[in-house]
Amino acid sequence: MFDVHVHSAPDVLERIGYDDQICEQYVAAGFSGFVLKGHQESTVGRAKALARSSGLDVVGGIALNRPAGGINPASVAATLHSGGRVVWFPTTDAHTQESAGLPRLSDLQPRLNRSTLCTPPVLAADQQQLNDIALVLDLIADFDAVLCTGHLSGDECRWLFDQARDRGITRFLLTHPSYTVPAMSVAEIAELAGRGAYVEITAYQLWHQPEMTEALLAEVARAAGNRLILASDAGQPNSPQPPQALRELIDRLTRQGLDSSWLQASASDNPRKLVLS
Repeated sequence: MFDVHVHSAPDVLERIGYDDQICEQYVAAGFSGFVLKGHQESTVGRAKALARSSGLDVVGGIALNRPAGGINPASVAATLHSGGRVVWFPTTDAHTQESAGLPRLSDLQPRLNRSTLCTPPVLAADQQQLNDIALVLDLIADFDAVLCTGHLSGDECRWLFDQARDRGITRFLLTHPSYTVPAMSVAEIAELAGRGAYVEITAYQLWHQPEMTEALLAEVARAAGNRLILASDAGQPNSPQPPQALRELIDRLTRQGLDSSWLQASASDNPRKLVLS
């Protein structure tokens, strides 16, 4: 299996293990690799070091939050030129994160203003911001990298998908679209999956998303069809170890009557194709 969404230490938040400890878990579980995600910095260097030491396909990328300069073409160029494969639009600094009251860096450092440090909504971007977004998308297309929606709103996800297609991006992943942010409906998810977007469901949603159920996640999985990506989004001290979390997600969706071989492919063949092939 190949996990496209995992967190480890060092991080500003407490994690269940350091990079090498998490990587050992994946080796022991027989995974082929994983994508290392950090909300505050590029993970490319860390991922490459893990790949060299473990022999797994460990991939890094960057989330376009304030510590990376927001939606910043220079950060994206540096990430991609150094071998990064994944670019997430804003996550913890997205305006949706603030409006939903979800964790921000300013929770740890109160001298940082929560509202002014949000990255602005892409649908309200000025011309310079639109130019930066266009260049970021062009860079992702040039490197045939993966564009993830992060914690943008549903309307922004749809707008970004159209922009990505216009600029030749073929690897487009809706980041946990049924999570609290962006809280897209099953119909909205099905519509974008039908147009070619990959759809992520994460094990994190089972344990930490209020009112989320296995039955609701099964509906999202059916809407995604052959564009489904299952991931752990684990690494929190109050979650299982990431490989275990992903396996449990598969088991619990199987109990909802979904085909186990399809679910296995959604945690192995589909994510590898999205990120590496």
